Amino acid sequence: MTPSLFRTTRFWLGVILLLLLLSAAVGAFFMDRGGRTAIITQDGRELFRIDLDKVTERQTLEITGACRNTVEIEPGRIRVCAADCPDQICVDTGWIEDGTRPIVCLPNRLVIEIKGGQSGADTAVR
Repeated sequence: MTPSLFRTTRFWLGVILLLLLLSAAVGAFFMDRGGRTAIITQDGRELFRIDLDKVTERQTLEITGACRNTVEIEPGRIRVCAADCPDQICVDTGWIEDGTRPIVCLPNRLVIEIKGGQSGADTAVR
């Protein structure tokens, strides 16, 4: 007597594998659907929340405190393009496009980070 197709282990392993692959594909599709939001904080207080996916043209912001930072925003990315702080680490960070690293200006207690979206390598441009 031959075993029924639905009673074989190979059949059920195939069904389980197919379901796992399907659920992984659906999860990957919906996981990165959220927009990228740049959050600019100074001294722990949120100053700006910018949806980078809705930016259509270049914008600049001036943020002052212990020093002055000029923040440049373009569609999908953000950077500090000028600062009068002594070390210029915030300017040297370049553009960020995802949440892999923040921009930090310690003298001005400024942090720019991106939440949401896909993760990948940032592109440093000066």
